[in-house]
Amino acid sequence: MKRLAVYCGSATPENPLYINVAREVGKALAKRGIGVVYGGGRLGLMGAVADSALEAGGEVIGIIPEALVGAEVAHKGCTELHVVSGMHERKQRFTDLSDGFITIPGGVGTMDELWEAISWSQLGYHQKPVGLLNVAGFYDQLIAFNQKMIDVGFIRPQHAGIMIVDDNLDELLAQMAAYVPHKTIFQMKADDL
Repeated sequence: MKRLAVYCGSATPENPLYINVAREVGKALAKRGIGVVYGGGRLGLMGAVADSALEAGGEVIGIIPEALVGAEVAHKGCTELHVVSGMHERKQRFTDLSDGFITIPGGVGTMDELWEAISWSQLGYHQKPVGLLNVAGFYDQLIAFNQKMIDVGFIRPQHAGIMIVDDNLDELLAQMAAYVPHKTIFQMKADDL
């Protein structure tokens, strides 16, 4: 994995745990020689990931929609900053420029990015690893809901392992590096569906 898209919040929660995790992720990726592709903002967890990766000598590619340049206060210190027309183009660029996706805590936008990466993987638009770092149990309920979708049958057995979950960054990255692509919906016949 040469580059990972990092999905996270642009907010700064009161609990410093979240900013500290974002800093650890940026630094750890840079030290491994893994470039960061992210939302292009300088605030919140986004900014912490970018700043720590840059401080550790890493590559940071920001992708920010034109309408959010002012609102998110675009990070001018990125290795590259791409200003795009909108959110759809932003997420497509994340997919095009990265070898996988890692989600750390965030809000609605972060969930949108995570679920799109999973959905696109199921379908076959990409076959890249999708990791979820479950910091301090932040995603426990989401993981339980994902399991419910599997148990009920809305997620096919061959797609149950798309979302790779761990609460330890090193272990998550190792699982992502070892990810074996599944059979996508595009590869299936109607009887398989």
